[in-house]
Parts: sequence; structure tokens; C-alpha cells
Amino acid sequence: MTTTLNSNSNKSPDSPLQSVSDIPSSNAPAFVQTLQAVFNPIPLLEKSRQRNGEITRSQSMGFPPMVFMSDPASIEAVLGADTNLFEVGSGNTILRPLLGPQSLIQLDGAPHKRQRKLMMPSFHGASVPRYGEVMTEVTENVMAQWEPEQTFPVHSSMQTITLRVILKAVFGLAEGERYEKLQRLLCEFTNFFNSPWKSTFLFIEPLQKDLGAWSPWGQFRRCKQKIDQLILDEIADRRQQSPQDDVLSLLLAARDEDGSAMTDLELRDELMTLLFAGHETTASALAWAIYWIHAQPEVKQNLMAELSELGTDPDPMEIAKLPYLTAVCNETLRIYPIVLFTFGRILKQPFDFMGYHLEPGIMLAPCIYLLHHHPELYPDSKSFRPERFLERQFSAYEFIPFGGSNRRCLGYTFALFEMKVVLAKMLSSAQLSLVSKRPAVPVRRGIAFMPSEGIPVQLLG
Repeated sequence: MTTTLNSNSNKSPDSPLQSVSDIPSSNAPAFVQTLQAVFNPIPLLEKSRQRNGEITRSQSMGFPPMVFMSDPASIEAVLGADTNLFEVGSGNTILRPLLGPQSLIQLDGAPHKRQRKLMMPSFHGASVPRYGEVMTEVTENVMAQWEPEQTFPVHSSMQTITLRVILKAVFGLAEGERYEKLQRLLCEFTNFFNSPWKSTFLFIEPLQKDLGAWSPWGQFRRCKQKIDQLILDEIADRRQQSPQDDVLSLLLAARDEDGSAMTDLELRDELMTLLFAGHETTASALAWAIYWIHAQPEVKQNLMAELSELGTDPDPMEIAKLPYLTAVCNETLRIYPIVLFTFGRILKQPFDFMGYHLEPGIMLAPCIYLLHHHPELYPDSKSFRPERFLERQFSAYEFIPFGGSNRRCLGYTFALFEMKVVLAKMLSSAQLSLVSKRPAVPVRRGIAFMPSEGIPVQLLG
């Protein structure tokens, strides 16, 4: 069966369909394209659009032949298509060493639908407000460690905040030996890929050789094994205890239509997925927000005026409703999205796409970064201007920081809520100043991107 989306095609209905080989592409070998994607991806993407247009073909090591797109019509043709056309989990094998085989990100079809349904209530509706107190308390505790006139990378503080929020709100841990071990090991775990060079271990599979505890991949595997065991121990203990006010309790209680619960291995991999999706990503987004807010005094002035209307000790749910703060968070996620692409979708059957006939095995990958810098959607896209999100509402195919369709980030509500609560607390309680005069730029950290130098700031006395 072939699915045709003539309404989104850039050809007239009478035009003959072209093959994938007719899509413009880079002539560089796959190995060279892989290195460019790891070490210098944003200039590569921007040059590709200038040279090839909105739809481009590429090939990287460890991935199927890829077609990526960057305009709303093409992205709608993919994200709006029947999800049964695609496999997604098999295109995310790069993440398997990080998350495990039972992770939601690795699943497709009925298993993916079941797992997502079991996890969804933990991050939406009545579950969200109670996390606000945890986020506020953790932020206060981290800020209490700052010394006046001391210079420090704010990204590190954001990492500490987001990790502690996850350990408390998701794992239900706030103190004790297991908490201390997990905090130390999880920091070690996320730091294994904290540079473009280290990130190559994820992208180039032949480098993933365990040559003993002294080898890079050997160190990573042993760290992951220790984390896995600590999580399994926590799951076993919690099965014998009364439910707590955290995500793990909700996941332990979740049942599908048949009354089945998640297994220990499923829970372990989903907890690692939540850590992966909510720790480093949110920390980088928060660091970027601090940078832009303090780099543009009028943005901070507008935010402070809005926050002052809530008075002292505002309700986190009221903070979440603030329109300008919401616009600042959205613009932060637009200008430098934490990941450059949505999850790739591998075709299981022929697909007629924007005037091209694509065969099974091709990966379709909407490009978040290029979409968020599309000149018709976002004029002067390199400028940080939160007002964009007050002047108009962008569709689900025009603004996609959390992906889309049935693969939209499960915890996007949690992440946005955390960004707003943490920023509101920091701005209301501390005076920070940027130290470096150099513009911050994105640098690769695993599959995500963090601001260069970690945004060095100084706490004013």
C-alpha cells in the first residue's frame, strides 16, 4: 500500500513522482558526513538549506539513508501521517546503551502505545502541581550554596537542580546512601559524553568496545551497570512500601487494560529515560534562558515586572500561567533547541512525500533547528525576541521543541513547568551578572547541545 499526501506535495497532481535519488544531497562520504554532524552540525545544516532547499538527503554511519526536511508543509506531511507507516524505535539504537532495550524511546507499535499510556498520567493533570514545591525547594537549596562575587558556570547549577528534582519528584529520593550514590553516578554517567569528541562513541558504533575498566566504553558500561542495580534495588524496596508522592509510585501502580503492571526491567529503563529526557536537556534550556535574560536587559525588565504582580511566594501554578515568562521559555527553546532533529521515522512501506516516491527503509527526520529558523516563520531568527510568541500562535508543525505526533516528549509539560518555576525563583531571589563578553554558542554534549563555557555568571552582593 502506498500513502499519498497530494495536499502537501510541492508538485502538481499531474507531475510524475521522483525517486529518492532525485532529492538534493551532500556528495561527501558517509564517514565525513558523520564527523560533520558530530562536530559542526549547525553550519552544516544551514549550508545544506542554502544549497539544497527544504528537503535534503544525507547518509551518516550507523543510520539508514536519511531524508530531512525543514519547512512546515514537509514536516506536517511526516508528523501528520499515519504512525503505522513508520518504525521509530529501530532508528534510535544510538540511545540503547544509555537507556536500555525496554525504554519507551526504543519501542514501536503496540508495546510503545501501551507503555506511553501507562506513563502519561504521571506528567499531566493533577500530577503536575505537586512537583512545584519540590522544584522551588531544590532551587532554593542550590542557590544557598552561591557565594557573593563568586564566578561560576550557571549550567552546572542547573544540572544540579534538574538532577535533584528528578531524584526527588521522579525517584522519590531526597537523602540517604542510595540517593548519594545515584547522584554521584548519574553525574558521572552524563559526563561521559560532555564534549564532541566523547560524543563520537555514541555515533560511531565500532568505538563501543569494552576493553576493560580503564577503557572509555568500559568505564561507561560499569557506571551504567551500577546505576541499573541501584534503580532495581529501589524498585524492589518500593514494591514493599506504601505509595509516595512521586512518579515511581504512579508507575508502580499503573495497569493496562489487562491489569498488567510494568516489569522491573521496564521500570528501570523508563526511569533512565525520564532521567535522560529531563536532566541534561532541561538544565541546558535553563542555562540558555539565564543567558538570554541577562544579555538583553529589556527582557529581564519585562520579566521582573510580570513576576512582581504575583507578590512574594507565588503559587507555582500561577507562575506557569505568566504570558511573558512563557514566551521567554518558548523563544529559548526556539533559537537553540536542545536537540536538532525529532526522532527519525523509518518507513515500513512505500510513501509518496512532497512529490517524491520513497521506498521502505528510508528515515524521515524533521529538523527542529532549521524549522525554528525558517525565515518566513521567524524573521531575523538569530535575534532573541520573546514577543514572537505573544504576537501569534504557532502550529504543531511550526514550533516543535519537543517533537511531535505520537513521539512528542512525554514530559514536556513537566519540563516547561520546571523552567518557569526555577527561573521565577532565581530572578526573584538573586542578582546575577554575565561574566563573559563572548556570545554563547551551542556545543555538543551527547545528542543534545549545551551553551559554550556553561554561561559563567557572578552573584552580585
